[in-house]
Amino acid sequence: LAGGIILGVALWLRHDSQTTNILYLQLGDKQAPNTFYVGIYILIAVGAVMMFVGFLGCYGAIQESQCLLGTFFTCLVILFACEVAAGIWGFVNKDQIAKDVKQFYDQAFQQALMAESETNNGKAVVKTFHETLDCCGPDNAIAAITPLWRDDLCPKKDSFLKNLIESSNCHKKIDELFSGKLYLIGIAAIVVAVIMIFEMILSMVLCCGIRNSSVY
Repeated sequence: LAGGIILGVALWLRHDSQTTNILYLQLGDKQAPNTFYVGIYILIAVGAVMMFVGFLGCYGAIQESQCLLGTFFTCLVILFACEVAAGIWGFVNKDQIAKDVKQFYDQAFQQALMAESETNNGKAVVKTFHETLDCCGPDNAIAAITPLWRDDLCPKKDSFLKNLIESSNCHKKIDELFSGKLYLIGIAAIVVAVIMIFEMILSMVLCCGIRNSSVY
């Protein structure tokens, strides 16, 4: 059940409309940075393997098989080690993911402002960011004082003042998007780790109980 829940959460994060709209963008020959998906794929793999290993543990417990329970314990140790490694990787790269996406946005934004921007897809990339995240420009000042491109690229406001007050800069929105998603991944990883620890303890207790009972 825990494996199924983790797999479901990971698939939901993988197919979330906001992240997919942004991370599937392509600026000329350059693809949007999708390092974020590495953590998602790790969660999907862990959830799927946990479901299989869970069936293995249940069958071993029903059959009272020390061999199956020992295999179950070994698989859990390997999964736990992989998850700890993935957690360390995620903690190290948590700021870099949003930074890479912001750099990609800034490049598209600069191309969209250039006179020859019609020859590339910079304007389309920027509009996708603005519509998906409901933001405008890298900061509020630029969003308010540049009506020439604001009317073309950003969600339209009724007035200059309303635009200044309501427009959110895209750097802030990108940070909020990925920090929220990474927070969910972190919670899921902690839940899985706690469940794994209990599974390892209980499987060894059961394995020792079977061994002791077989002596008598």
